[in-house]
Amino acid sequence: MNDTQAAAPAAESGWTEPRTTALLVLADGTVLEGTGFGAVGHAVGEVCFNTAMTGYEEILTDPSYAGQIITFTFPHIGNVGTNEEDIETVNMAATPGARGVILHSDITEPSNFRATRHLDQWLKSRGVIGLSGIDTRALTSLIRTKGMPNAVIAHAPDGRFDLAALKKEAREWPGLVGMDLVPMVTSAQRFDWDETPWEWGKGYGRQEAPEFRVVAIDYGIKRNILRQLAEAGAKVTVVPATTSAEDILALEPDGVFLSNGPGDPAATGEYAVPVIRELIAREVPTFGICLGHQMLGIAVGGKTMKMHQGHHGANHPVKDLTTGKVEITSMNHGFAVDRATLPANAEETHVSLFDGSNCGIALKDKPVFSVQYHPEASPGPRDSHYLFDRFVALMRSRKK
Repeated sequence: MNDTQAAAPAAESGWTEPRTTALLVLADGTVLEGTGFGAVGHAVGEVCFNTAMTGYEEILTDPSYAGQIITFTFPHIGNVGTNEEDIETVNMAATPGARGVILHSDITEPSNFRATRHLDQWLKSRGVIGLSGIDTRALTSLIRTKGMPNAVIAHAPDGRFDLAALKKEAREWPGLVGMDLVPMVTSAQRFDWDETPWEWGKGYGRQEAPEFRVVAIDYGIKRNILRQLAEAGAKVTVVPATTSAEDILALEPDGVFLSNGPGDPAATGEYAVPVIRELIAREVPTFGICLGHQMLGIAVGGKTMKMHQGHHGANHPVKDLTTGKVEITSMNHGFAVDRATLPANAEETHVSLFDGSNCGIALKDKPVFSVQYHPEASPGPRDSHYLFDRFVALMRSRKK
């Protein structure tokens, strides 16, 4: 392919050869051609694959995907359209989660009574670039073999690309290691939350008689996490990622929630870990997930590591070592806590049955625990909702 590519010529058999209007350019120089949709332009990020069969809108609005390009292994994405109720981003003014999306099949017309917009139009409005028509199984296999590559995704309706410039951008992007992406997605100011989970025929409800005061630190928090906390009986106050321990404690919380989020936990931990350590020292009941789990691990003396292909999907089996039960979980992370570095007072509570990596810890001498996955189940099964009950039990015990 030339450095500047134009539309493909028509085939002699009477049908038109699909025009290449989008590219995925990997850092090693590999170029994958497809059909563009969504926003026009180009974006650089880390390519991962997600194995969920449903919940694409929740996935694409998960702030934890900031800095990443998502390949869906399920071929039929977009068939139920989009709506305004399933968006997970809390800070609507922030940069959207995923920088790009890669699909096997073209998007069909939406077929769902809740749909308000076609996925293509919805992606355009959010500035997310899309590419379809490639062998996503082959790309997934490449990621499993070589790891998550840095890449540029580009969409040009006229089919013309500066390939040399795209290759250079993909090659020179530094990657997620050492990158703090939380400032892109965290809330700019403090706010309260009382909305409870969606119910059939009713929609979302309100928590009108809270039993607890929970402060949720927003590293890229999702709406359904806040709904689950409200459902559990909490009046929730969401605070920006850089909020000091002094300001958090001034709110007199019964518990603190450490949210999910994007990027390298060691980088965000430069300012977040000292706050977490102070909360632990004050014995405030604390529950962390995803990035919050990783930074909690750092706060107690452990280390985190970059994963080869990460965990992204709504079908990941995890064993709860405290009960012996296996739960199917929703996951989205490319870093993990290194269990070999955890101190003696940190007990491993959950483990991935895919690769044996750490998925949860609890402190033996403090009311503090965390898990690697997303227990709010949006998207994903509801197997992990019991963790909110564990958090409530810690808060109730402390209040007594």
